[in-house]
Amino acid sequence: MIKKFIRKILGVSNKSDLDIANRKPTVLGPKEHGIDPQLVSANAIRITQTLQENGFKAFVVGGAVRDLLTGVKPKDFDIATNATPEQVKRLFRRAFIIGKRFQIVHVMFGQDLLEVTTFRGAATDGAPKDEHGRVLRDNTFGEQHEDAARRDFTVNAMYYDPSTQTVLDYHGGIKDVRKKTLRIIGVPEARYREDPVRMLRVVRFAAKLQFTIDAATRAPIAVMAPLINNVPAARVFDEMLKLLTSGHALACLQQLRKEGLHHGLMPLLDVVLEQPLGEKFVTLALANTDERVLQGKPVSPGFLFASLLWHQVVEKWEAYKAAGEFPIPALHLAADDVLNTQTDALAIQRKIGTDMRDIWAMQPRFDKRIGKTPYKLLEHPRLRAGYDFLLLRCASGEIDAEIGEWWTDFINGDGAEREQLINSKPKPSAADASIKKRRAPRRRGPRKPKAEEA
Repeated sequence: MIKKFIRKILGVSNKSDLDIANRKPTVLGPKEHGIDPQLVSANAIRITQTLQENGFKAFVVGGAVRDLLTGVKPKDFDIATNATPEQVKRLFRRAFIIGKRFQIVHVMFGQDLLEVTTFRGAATDGAPKDEHGRVLRDNTFGEQHEDAARRDFTVNAMYYDPSTQTVLDYHGGIKDVRKKTLRIIGVPEARYREDPVRMLRVVRFAAKLQFTIDAATRAPIAVMAPLINNVPAARVFDEMLKLLTSGHALACLQQLRKEGLHHGLMPLLDVVLEQPLGEKFVTLALANTDERVLQGKPVSPGFLFASLLWHQVVEKWEAYKAAGEFPIPALHLAADDVLNTQTDALAIQRKIGTDMRDIWAMQPRFDKRIGKTPYKLLEHPRLRAGYDFLLLRCASGEIDAEIGEWWTDFINGDGAEREQLINSKPKPSAADASIKKRRAPRRRGPRKPKAEEA
């Protein structure tokens, strides 16, 4: 009866949290796990070695171990240790304690940043929570087995010790890696309530790793999706940025829609993707982003979000023009409307918002291909981003491909070639025609013949 009462209080149906936390790890040697030591970051080894030499436990943990098990060189390496943040900070010259919800240490080696976390203890009822059950702050430290129980998915709860080349697996993570299955640790409903962002993470991992979401892990998502609205917008933005720069952005967005998680994250995204022109534009933008990520090239968040929200801007832009606004002011008003909505939903940073405005504001300027205007545009600091955006519009069929070809030749041409292009008198675009039409004076009656005027 006591066990049943405890399980009811903890929300556990089959096993108590105590059973999970006290679970002994499966220890895997090099031949069993097959990790190639050459794929392990030298700085990660340096951190674990320094901590171990000073009497602490230290392991590579999380997604890095998961990737190493699949033969993929991890992009980031996280370290878990029983040293407190203050103890870690004292051991490294460039180390900074950050975080309010749970303190961690950023250790820098040149431009390489590694995250070091102290083993987290078992969750306590005393941890501050909001009215929905989301944990607001939890700096409880504990043992390694408790830390493993606090991690989100089994495939992220394995620890690799570079010095012994052993893997500690507390929750059957290696089996799930080999089955390509994402399974949450503990009771899904309780874990999602603690941190609703886990619902976004499971979607990102499923799309990125091409893993299947375990049925019990997936079941509560559709019902609990609204809890994401209670997460600070800045955290949601960070997770969305990780999702969109994962190298599988389109698959992630499709998975978000499939699980019913897109509402509130990208307002009107459904409308955009259901419009043939908008769907093609967004698909091309995300495909280009994925390609850059896979090639190891940087991705501009401003360009990415400008692409995703462009057709919302276009819709409002057309509405303002129809209401009598001139094209350029109408575009600025449309940009304001869209960014104000998205800032509330995603906490888009000011710099990113500025980059988005610049990219959008440049588009009408590409229509003016006469006189000194094209030369002035060449001096714009965001020319490359605006030009790449223009090419997306051409490729999606939104505007005539001839405009993109003209600008490609102009940007790549020498002085004589540029003059020839300007003198070729390109056809006026729809935007130019619209401006001329708006500026034409109204006639109050039939125009008199020249003979009568004389």
